[in-house]
Amino acid sequence: MLNTHDALFRTLADPTRRGIFERLCREGEQTVGALTAQAGISQPAVSKHLGILKQAGLVRDRHQGRQTHYSAQIGALSPLIDWTNQMTGFWQRKFDDLEDLLKRMDQ
Repeated sequence: MLNTHDALFRTLADPTRRGIFERLCREGEQTVGALTAQAGISQPAVSKHLGILKQAGLVRDRHQGRQTHYSAQIGALSPLIDWTNQMTGFWQRKFDDLEDLLKRMDQ
């Protein structure tokens, strides 16, 4: 079973899905038709990508009449933000250690 990080990375690794998610983040709620008009792929393909994004918790759907509206769930990125912060701290400590070593070597 995939952990949350793996699922999010795998979902966002696809450039089409990432583009759809980014568009929803920038432009707000969109219908499948509106997303298809600018995606450069078929409506069934857009729907499939939206299903994967939804399964990962990155989008939410809302039905209104015959149309389904999708919106980005920015909070779903929290595990990736946490991971990125951990990696930033890890590498910052490594660079600090290297800087200390180089200073000692210069003395």
